Amino acid sequence: MADATPLDTTTEVVTPENIAFEYQLAGPFRRLPAYALDVALYTGVLVLLVFFGLLVFSATLSGTLVSMWVFVALIIWFVFGWFYGALCETYFNGRTIGKWACGLRVISVDGRPLSGMQATIRNLLRVSDIAPYAALPQAESEIAPVLMIPTAIIGLLAVIFTRRMQRLGDLAAGTMVVVDEKSWRLPVARVDDARVPALAAYIPGDYRVTQSMARTLAAYAERRAYLTPPRRREVARHLTTPLIDRFEFRPDIDPDLLMYALYYQTFLAADNQEPGEIGALAGFSPLRKDMARASLVAAPPAEMQPRGTARAAAVVPSMEPTDRAVASADQPPAPETPDQGETL
Repeated sequence: MADATPLDTTTEVVTPENIAFEYQLAGPFRRLPAYALDVALYTGVLVLLVFFGLLVFSATLSGTLVSMWVFVALIIWFVFGWFYGALCETYFNGRTIGKWACGLRVISVDGRPLSGMQATIRNLLRVSDIAPYAALPQAESEIAPVLMIPTAIIGLLAVIFTRRMQRLGDLAAGTMVVVDEKSWRLPVARVDDARVPALAAYIPGDYRVTQSMARTLAAYAERRAYLTPPRRREVARHLTTPLIDRFEFRPDIDPDLLMYALYYQTFLAADNQEPGEIGALAGFSPLRKDMARASLVAAPPAEMQPRGTARAAAVVPSMEPTDRAVASADQPPAPETPDQGETL
């Protein structure tokens, strides 16, 4: 006998940026308390209005005013019953008070927030989802024939047999009800530049990437291969300029390299604990406070140089913008020429 697989209640939505969002779908028994809470809420408001009207108008001993107030209360009940959900979901990002209390939200099937038209359609078709109605007089002849109980069998069957657990109103509006906690992931981009993990190691450990920044980094890493190096730096400079000051990095840090290092630190550092060979970059510090020390190493005093040898500038690794990849460690270094330094 084959092992029974657990019911998967998650759905995946892929954005044009190739970022996949995973939502947990809300089943019928999770949506029922939210709907019951909404009905109890606007029913309680209606009862309070009727009680207040009877309390005020009964003092006038006018039956006409009492009848008019009851009529107004019934109109309010009708408006609440048909348009409460549509108005709340339109102006509160897919939530009613009941859905907010139960941690649910209505979104479009493509992951976008639902529109006012979608909210209206799905709520107007609720009358079809709660059908068929069971008449109470069938069980008790003394009950008035106007009282009916919705069984919601049609909506329940639609939720059970659709992939996204959609009732008829959701199918018509192109919406789905999800748990208001989404996780997102993206295809793992491979980082081949040895400078990236080296620079990522200097990012402060207490720096936390926000969700919007993480999405930006993911989109940047996905589209980076299609941009020219000058365009990469132009795009990355807007985000990295305040970060360079915050991290106390040198001002000549490549913005594109820093963005790629942030992406690496956010998504890939946990899976790449062992740093790779960085060759001439070993011992280089991108911190601003180490710039003076690097200058002393690059230009030692004349009295410290050996006599009878040509004066040559030391090779100082740099994180300046460069379009050339770092040379492999197994390749022989290029011969140095007098009075000429080398910059990576």
